[in-house]
Amino acid sequence: VQLVESGGGSVQAGGSLRLSCIVSGYTYSSGCMAWFRQAPGKEREAVANIWGNGATYYADSVKGRFSINRDNANNTVNLRMNNLKPEDTAMYYCAAECRRRPGDTWDANYWGQGTQVTVSS
Repeated sequence: VQLVESGGGSVQAGGSLRLSCIVSGYTYSSGCMAWFRQAPGKEREAVANIWGNGATYYADSVKGRFSINRDNANNTVNLRMNNLKPEDTAMYYCAAECRRRPGDTWDANYWGQGTQVTVSS
């Protein structure tokens, strides 16, 4: 299984970025795909998840600003991030086979290498 992210970069607060993840070696049409992020000194957190039936989950901190979608025909999962804030600065990871853990946290079985997002004020 290989997940390759792209689209990270540096933007000013209020700007937008679109992250993309190309998935190979995995039949993900029905499974849970997700974007996680980890900032320095902080725990990794799930940002947005999407299931094969189109259901989604968003962290409270990004609701109304981020949007996740999947293109099964092209094996991609995208994360559109609008109105970015400095606190969104983190390494963002694409993940496959996400699952809920105790304490309302999330984990996944497969991970990409990550793409850096930096938001300046």
